[in-house]
Amino acid sequence: MIELNFFERKDFQQLINWMETPEFLLQWGGPNFTFPLDELQLENYLKSANDKDSEVLIYSVIEKETDNIIGHISLGKIDRTNKSARVGKVLVGDKNVRGKGIGQQMMTEILKIAFDELDLHRVSLGVFDFNSSAIACYEKAGFKREGLLRDSRRIGNEYWSLWEMSVLENEWERMK
Repeated sequence: MIELNFFERKDFQQLINWMETPEFLLQWGGPNFTFPLDELQLENYLKSANDKDSEVLIYSVIEKETDNIIGHISLGKIDRTNKSARVGKVLVGDKNVRGKGIGQQMMTEILKIAFDELDLHRVSLGVFDFNSSAIACYEKAGFKREGLLRDSRRIGNEYWSLWEMSVLENEWERMK
């Protein structure tokens, strides 16, 4: 079992350690971060987060049994007027717990925050089309594919395509 705790400065080094390649950083952080990830980038990321009216909530994922940080997730672009937000920065960083349903638990916890605490109507995310395990996890959590953004990110000499996915509050209610 896991719990989500607000991401803090003390958690920076663990996240930095997980970002081993530019490709991995791009998958995790999109175009807003550059390799190598460093504390200054994370300070900027955290600057306007985790307050009552913030547009972004950033979490470390804690394994309850060991109290270890095993991952990271955020809920950003929180739009209280249109009741929407975007899941991002999803990472099961601890390789020893991958493949054990942690991603599914993370999605459930972030959707509880989005729908049950923030009373949102729509939650979206983007995932690269080659990340089949993440896509399966998101679909199991209730997300539906909306469209493919072809060649939307450039890494080196190649382009990656991105699936846009979302889940609506009535779909979340049916899943609970």
